Amino acid sequence: VQLVESGGGLVQFGGALKLSCAASGSILSFDAMGWYRQAPGKGRELVATITSRGSTDYADSVKGRFTISRDVVDNTVYLQMNNLKPEDTAVYYCNAHTVVTTIEAGPSDMDHWGKGTQVTVSS
Repeated sequence: VQLVESGGGLVQFGGALKLSCAASGSILSFDAMGWYRQAPGKGRELVATITSRGSTDYADSVKGRFTISRDVVDNTVYLQMNNLKPEDTAVYYCNAHTVVTTIEAGPSDMDHWGKGTQVTVSS
């Protein structure tokens, strides 16, 4: 599957952006879709996830400000980001996660990633 992010850009403190992740296949074929981010000099961190059943989860740092959603017809996952802060500045990546189980190896994680979209929040 290919994942293509869009919607990033430069926004002022307190502003909003909506990221989109368009998948080339059915997003319901994955156990979960998610958004991660990586700031300069830091590791990649989980921002938000949505399972195939529609359950959502968020990093504590974005709870109440970010909302993950999806359109299963268009195979697109969104991240609405409100009240943005300078510490939200990062490259945001879309992820598709599933667990593949084989007789030989048992369960193993399989992840697909987009190329990322830059979000910059000015103070």
